Amino acid sequence: MSNPNGYSAPQIWLHWIVALLIVPQFLLNDAIGGAWRALQRGEEITPSALISLHVVAGVVILALVAWRLVLRRLRSAPLPPTAESRALQLIGKLTHGLLYLLLVALAASGGVAWFLEIEAAAKFHEAATTLLLVLVGLHVLGALYHQFVLKTDLLSRMKRPA
Repeated sequence: MSNPNGYSAPQIWLHWIVALLIVPQFLLNDAIGGAWRALQRGEEITPSALISLHVVAGVVILALVAWRLVLRRLRSAPLPPTAESRALQLIGKLTHGLLYLLLVALAASGGVAWFLEIEAAAKFHEAATTLLLVLVGLHVLGALYHQFVLKTDLLSRMKRPA
């Protein structure tokens, strides 16, 4: 399979939709975290829209990431910019791989924690959330570094389909 010059429209849309869905997941964390702690104390929890939104968004993120991985398998991904060193290529590959892995693991561990009330899954979910935040930051910094320091116009690949 040859590498395309850029991402397809569905790949771009999936990237940005998942990115937009991740933001409220962090914002809704307090509601579901409080409900989780109440469950652990044996208290009755009151269903809320914020809790439901966190759960539904997690399921949607999992489905969209799965779809994106299928598209990546079918279409591949563009090669890294030629101005990029081997070290940057490796960092980019590891960051993307870990982002995919973490998004799947977060959705799965959140579901296991919430629906099966397994504390170890909740602890993993919480720790992985912090790691996701770090990786998203690295991903954004890497894209900005490419755009403004290396001047590779890398961001155009996530704006216009090829």
